Amino acid sequence: MQETRQNRIARMLQKELSLIFQSQTRMMRGVMISVTNCKISPDLSVCTAYLSVFPSEKGEEILENVNSNSSQIRYELGTRIRHQVRIIPELRFFIDDSLDYIEHIDELLKKD
Repeated sequence: MQETRQNRIARMLQKELSLIFQSQTRMMRGVMISVTNCKISPDLSVCTAYLSVFPSEKGEEILENVNSNSSQIRYELGTRIRHQVRIIPELRFFIDDSLDYIEHIDELLKKD
């Protein structure tokens, strides 16, 4: 039962965070940020979000920017979901490099 609730809230957080990043990146031309996965702690107090950044060369720079503005992102998230959850979770962001890893494996397979 608890795991179902965690999954439902994680999907909601992923959707709302992606909408926040979509509205923020409209101002920056040539950069796209998507939220690939969200995981939430069992007590619903910590949300770990994995971000995919295009172009991937700017990933670390974007991640530093996102981490420095995490309190503002959390506030905006709180205004969107304040009626669905009791506690607005603390946000932690990480780069999801699985697409780069897949691309690297494809390149290795094409060499042979």
